[in-house]
Amino acid sequence: MICETDIEKHLGDFTLRASFTAKQGITGLLGASGCGKSLTLKCIAGLERPDKGRIVLDDTVLFDSGHTDLRPQKRHVGYLFQHYALFPNMTVRQNILCGLHHEKDRQAKEKALKEALDFFQLTSLKDHKPHQLSGGQQQRAALARILVSKPRLLLLDEPFSALDAHLRLRLQIEMRDILHSLDIPAIMVTHDRDEAYHMCDHIAIMENGFLVSPRPAKALFADPASECACILTGCKNHARARKVSEYELEAIDWGIRLQTAVPLRDDLCGVGIRAHYFHSQCRQNRFPVSYIREMEEPFEWVIQFRLPSQDTGSENIWWRLPKDRRPQTLPEYLGIAPANVLPLYPLPERP
Repeated sequence: MICETDIEKHLGDFTLRASFTAKQGITGLLGASGCGKSLTLKCIAGLERPDKGRIVLDDTVLFDSGHTDLRPQKRHVGYLFQHYALFPNMTVRQNILCGLHHEKDRQAKEKALKEALDFFQLTSLKDHKPHQLSGGQQQRAALARILVSKPRLLLLDEPFSALDAHLRLRLQIEMRDILHSLDIPAIMVTHDRDEAYHMCDHIAIMENGFLVSPRPAKALFADPASECACILTGCKNHARARKVSEYELEAIDWGIRLQTAVPLRDDLCGVGIRAHYFHSQCRQNRFPVSYIREMEEPFEWVIQFRLPSQDTGSENIWWRLPKDRRPQTLPEYLGIAPANVLPLYPLPERP
């Protein structure tokens, strides 16, 4: 199944413009709070009405301005809210049965209920109410209630935000496996780069209501391509830049020139370097450094430094290295391989 979304919605001074295709697998919408991620999901689900545009799920038109606006109940779209929205006065069993209210055959309903309880490992908890469940159990119950209704598309709005940090990674792996076992596409909203990388096959960057077309997750992190994507994917070091030649740029804020492994476009506007990419033995893009401060983490050192000609108003540069690789005396020079220099360009023009 494929969900094609091309919509526009105005809310006061804010304008949402989202145009993308979600195919099989998990498509992530990654962006800061308030950028329009959840609003996009609500428009697809029918909880908000776009001002114009079109939403199509396979061959079914969910919304077409001026012509079609299917009610949420008719869209066959499952929506997992941040806090799961389980009915607090109902048991797990009763909550899941709510997703089966269209099934009139009693035997078929009980069969689907049993399969859901077994699949989500909730059989022993079927008589518990939500307040008696852990965060992970509540999540599985909410997902079971959605999936028994056989949705054609699944929408996930910050599905791990209500969980304790130590539970998140385990449940991300668990949910990723569940979603990949389904024959429907899923769209997941998140502001957490690790969550997006762990969970998503493709990721679309969102900034101030504007959505950039999804890219494969690994490709996006390897080459963010824009300053917005660079920051959202966790790159600590980024500076203004201009093109000098086909394979050389000037990092204006750092006062240095860097060789790149890829040809540069004329509209280059920035450069990013991930904190793990610096190396004392690298002979390319090598510069003297002055160390400012360092911080010990459980498994790494975070070291901040500055370059000789660095702009006084620019931020310190970050270097991360594993504890077992930290030299007793910090090196006077650090280098960066051309392949690890990330050219950054403006976001595409807004329509």
